[in-house]
Amino acid sequence: MDLISTLQKMSRWLSTYTSPFIIATAIITFLFPSLFSWVTGYRQTAILGFIMLSMGLTLTTKDFKILASRPTDILIGTLAQYTIMPCIAWSLCKIFQLDEALSIGIILVGCCPGGVSSNIMSYLCKGDVAFSIGMTTVSTLLAPFVTPLLVLLLANKTVNVDAVGMFVNILIVTIIPISIGFLLNYKFGSKPSFPVAQSIMPGFGVICLACIVGGVISSVHGYLVDNGLILFLWTFCVVFCHNSLGYFIGYMAGKLAHFGVAQNRTISIEVGMQNAGLATNLSSNFFMATLPLAVVPCAISCVWHSISGTLLAALFMWREKRGSSPVK
Repeated sequence: MDLISTLQKMSRWLSTYTSPFIIATAIITFLFPSLFSWVTGYRQTAILGFIMLSMGLTLTTKDFKILASRPTDILIGTLAQYTIMPCIAWSLCKIFQLDEALSIGIILVGCCPGGVSSNIMSYLCKGDVAFSIGMTTVSTLLAPFVTPLLVLLLANKTVNVDAVGMFVNILIVTIIPISIGFLLNYKFGSKPSFPVAQSIMPGFGVICLACIVGGVISSVHGYLVDNGLILFLWTFCVVFCHNSLGYFIGYMAGKLAHFGVAQNRTISIEVGMQNAGLATNLSSNFFMATLPLAVVPCAISCVWHSISGTLLAALFMWREKRGSSPVK
């Protein structure tokens, strides 16, 4: 078997078993915290930028035509993305009486755009993939403006937020690499070798996500050990509620908008699955020095969103097989 075939096989395996791979990475890193201690600062930013580059490589002019042909659907989905999750995050901070560090972490997750794996999850559950790509694209393009503004609005009473710095960081991490990926696809997409490169990228994307999760766990390992199991369980409970309510309310938003079943599944996944990798990067760059525990909800979300998205896609398909929700 040649190298390309091996890499393609590896990429398919990692895409299929993303959740177990991320969980295994998290456990191994907790046991051996120095393993990913190198994933900090500019290295972490570069790794996340590579993930966004891989997403950009899948975008074509057809995807942007989708945005132009379905503006109302995309508008509803994007509004849901940037209202439901931030409001849920802020509410949970009050209900669970979280301290400043954990509050800023969960608010950061809530204010980020849709997750980079949401398109895959929509595909797996027979959702509306074009709608998913449209929502992810628009929410990501708006992120440099909307995310800092929302964090400033929701967290400024307790934390001094560098909105300008956050804007520049998101621009570098998301918009620039996505634009490069799109331009490469536009320029070389017709070349026979380009689809081969595209088929390999998802595997590297999963490895990069694992590196980010490992790097975060390495950086907060001491705090987790010092604060014990209670901190982890308490934070996971908040992350679980945030993510699950996002799925549910997102689905209800689709029903209120009179979307079909496929669109409801997609908006549920798009709203509930956040780009927690971006939140992790932002918390590391802007709050690690003063509020190191802010990265904990982001790191837990990185892992849990991948797991829950897979489970939700499987649940949608199970319901369809039982005949309770046929695709319209």
